[in-house]
Amino acid sequence: MADRPLDLEFVRSFFPALNDSWAFMENAGGSLVPRTVIDRVHSYMTECQVQPAAAYRASQDATERMEAGHKAVCGMINADLDEVVIGPSTTRNVITLAAAIRGWFKPGDELIVTNLDHEANNGHWRRLEEFGVTIREWQVNPKTAELEIDSLKEMLSEKTRLVCFSHCSNIAGGVNPVRQIADLVHGVGGMVCVDGVAYAAHGTIDVKALDVDFYLMSLYKLYGPHLGVMYGKRELFLEAKGQYFYFHGEDDIPLKLNPGAPNHELTAGSVGIADYIEALAAHHIDEPANDFHGRMRQVYGLFAKQEEALSNRFLDYALAHPKLDVIGRATADHARRAPTFSFTIDGMSSQEVAKRLDAQGIACGAGDFYAPRVLKAVGIDPADGVVRCSMVHYNTVDEVDRLVKALDAIMP
Repeated sequence: MADRPLDLEFVRSFFPALNDSWAFMENAGGSLVPRTVIDRVHSYMTECQVQPAAAYRASQDATERMEAGHKAVCGMINADLDEVVIGPSTTRNVITLAAAIRGWFKPGDELIVTNLDHEANNGHWRRLEEFGVTIREWQVNPKTAELEIDSLKEMLSEKTRLVCFSHCSNIAGGVNPVRQIADLVHGVGGMVCVDGVAYAAHGTIDVKALDVDFYLMSLYKLYGPHLGVMYGKRELFLEAKGQYFYFHGEDDIPLKLNPGAPNHELTAGSVGIADYIEALAAHHIDEPANDFHGRMRQVYGLFAKQEEALSNRFLDYALAHPKLDVIGRATADHARRAPTFSFTIDGMSSQEVAKRLDAQGIACGAGDFYAPRVLKAVGIDPADGVVRCSMVHYNTVDEVDRLVKALDAIMP
């Protein structure tokens, strides 16, 4: 267990972009990158930016660095090497996966999607309706913006083949009970595909413990380079139809599911995420766990305490303000919601709020954040959308206070 609170001065020293001139609060759109990642990418591009897998020394060096990146990513989610595809983005990975398993479904089979999710784990599954698959929508409660388990239970049947949902909403911030949902779906013979993009920066992921069939995340929202990660159970990846060149055999996983192959320098740079976690473990924990995933859990325990402090400070203000309407759970409990807060302000355009906050040194976003379906469900026009202020462990309570002060200043 961690022996001391998170040392924010030490943490922030890893992020060159952090300084007192601004407060970065659009982490759900993409986190900042520590110098450990920057250094790994820089060294690859300056020392071995060549085609990997050849016989000469520089190429072998490139191969080893890419393999180290792949191994580091697998270690982050407790997956085996042949169960993880490192592709260009989560959206691209879903497109590839949907094409690879399309032949598994026959007309009348049911595929369940939500109106909560980011469109990455949504739109391309819905397109399978063109092939006779029945698409059903697991809808949020419009008052809470939450998925409810009882609603899913009513939808499940022997026709259910796949259920696609998010681990955490990128709009409402609520954390869904992945293992409970997976058990329910497996109970009727179906599979699950989970979008963990909005969750990965806040909680550790163990794909084996969650018993998910497919799991998606993006490294650029996990303090890394702009890459997408797709996990699949080995037996499912073997059965999926290859989407790369014909001479890559059906047992050539994960390559057969990564058209164009992984990005070289960014895959190698992904080791820098593990470097960062290891540095935090060494600094904070007297007796770190023996395995990397265990050390990551310990470090994320420190993150959780810091993020709860940030959430509490923001919610104390937001829930008491009559003109500010926050979407999602009114709790700072880290197990139930991430510190991602989307809201509207009575009498103000969300786009205008974001511009005025920027003028005061607060970087946040405004819009639908590629999840317009949930905004429509809760009665918000996606054209203007919501203001989103999303924090991670390197944010400070002082920055939240700056946000609160700025909101007070612009409030009509």
